[in-house]
Amino acid sequence: MRVSLPLLAGALVAAMPAFAQAPIPVGQLMDNSGPTSDVGVPYGQGVADALAWVNQTRNGVAARRLAVSGFDYGYQAPRAVSQYQSWAQRERVVAIQGWGTADTEALVRFVTRDRIPYISASYSAALTDAAGTSRRQGVEAAPFNFFYGPSYSDGVRAMLQWAAEDWRARGQQGRPRYVHMGANHPYPNSPKEAGEALARELGFEVLPAIQFALTPGDYTAQCLTLKNQGANYAYLGNTAGSNISVLRACQTVGVQVQFLGNVWGMDENAMKAAGTAADGVVFPVRTGAVWGGTGPGMEAVRAISRVSDQTGNAYRPVHYLAGICGAMLMVEAMETAAANGGQVTGERIRDGFYARRDWVPAGFQGVCEPSNFAANDHRGTLRVALYRARVTGNTAQGSLQELMAAGTMSLQPVTTVELPRRADWLGW
Repeated sequence: MRVSLPLLAGALVAAMPAFAQAPIPVGQLMDNSGPTSDVGVPYGQGVADALAWVNQTRNGVAARRLAVSGFDYGYQAPRAVSQYQSWAQRERVVAIQGWGTADTEALVRFVTRDRIPYISASYSAALTDAAGTSRRQGVEAAPFNFFYGPSYSDGVRAMLQWAAEDWRARGQQGRPRYVHMGANHPYPNSPKEAGEALARELGFEVLPAIQFALTPGDYTAQCLTLKNQGANYAYLGNTAGSNISVLRACQTVGVQVQFLGNVWGMDENAMKAAGTAADGVVFPVRTGAVWGGTGPGMEAVRAISRVSDQTGNAYRPVHYLAGICGAMLMVEAMETAAANGGQVTGERIRDGFYARRDWVPAGFQGVCEPSNFAANDHRGTLRVALYRARVTGNTAQGSLQELMAAGTMSLQPVTTVELPRRADWLGW
């Protein structure tokens, strides 16, 4: 069968618009059922709602809808690796919204090989050494790994700097005592050495670490150890679910310590569940506003929230807002890739992360904090905002919205720490 060249050319031209409108495949890894689902659910919902909103209000990226493939892996790294193979080989995703530390670190070589940007909810500092220049043991080049917000290590460094000032401001004598608490797992272990090293540098006495599992349980023994050690500042490296158990147990046995929560270690849901045991916990907040804020970007956030809550009445924890910001960074990097008729490929998306300085997604000013990524340094920010959880009464009755509105619970800004971009802290 022969087809004339003019006829064939016409057929190709006619097919081009349809081809140009092909959806952009994206993966979303979630923990909706595993040991970190307490914070995984609101974060994953923020990502999902933001990407759905982009489809609804912008018709996707460059007139191509985002085809998002979500997968709940239950915080089991082998399942995440298996799902990645399906996304990369069958669905040909061009970017992935990821989750945990063990799985994200296990996939570094894969995403580098396949050139697929991986925007994780793991803030492991090992993922920031984009060019592999740190030469640290166990850290490899991660040119396709990104995350929104400060690393776990930089979060604990900021809290330790605040703690040193807090110790002096309260007129305390001697060396303050610091202890790392958490599961023996890549996620809570990620900032352990970095935190202990800076604690020593700042004059703290570093106590032996105390282990407790990622799941809720009876942690009375750990709290008694904490009490007997005489710790002044204790870092909680786990997610909120198991931290709640620790806070309650420590309140029961009368532990007097300033708890420092990691970025996933405290939120409004945890405050409600722990009650007054959560009062006073200091932890990093990645966004420039929390739910109920009035910044200019909150209008877009509320519109995104209505994707899964048409009533507009749901209270969204801090992790939901961070999920939105992480998703919108990926979307704008895609838009940069697509500019001027460009292809939306993994490499072009990666380069899109380097295209802006002090980068805040358009329309999210006051919510998403500025990010700066460089080809050799994926520490998007060294600015760490610290908040204090305040719980002044019974949280058993009432919704999050009601408790926050009544002032029974609140998130109070403490300070913002600007960390130096120390070369020896890259990847650590």
